[in-house]
Amino acid sequence: MRVYESGKRFEGRFMTVFILPAKDGVHRLGVTATKKAIGNAVSRNRAKRLLREAFRLSRAELDAIETKFDWVLNARRSLLHTKLEKPLAEFRAIAAKVKGGNPSGSEGVPENMK
Repeated sequence: MRVYESGKRFEGRFMTVFILPAKDGVHRLGVTATKKAIGNAVSRNRAKRLLREAFRLSRAELDAIETKFDWVLNARRSLLHTKLEKPLAEFRAIAAKVKGGNPSGSEGVPENMK
């Protein structure tokens, strides 16, 4: 709840990302996929797997960020209709924006990812 209330928010086509500086000095991940936004359990589990994998494959980009964050990724329905490459590119664009110190929304996300 702290991340939602006090953190920064980034909107993307496949996910909404909330970040808050971490107290323990490591990146931590939380993933949500609601029944209302995504649908049945099979779809929610697939969405969460895709988001966790995007986070895992972006470890090098995350390690390049000096400040460590608590990340909460909220899945969007459009995530179900794509392969891993597009959400991965979107997450990496958001991570690059966080590293660059521009936490003001979706302006750093490539146009084809919005």
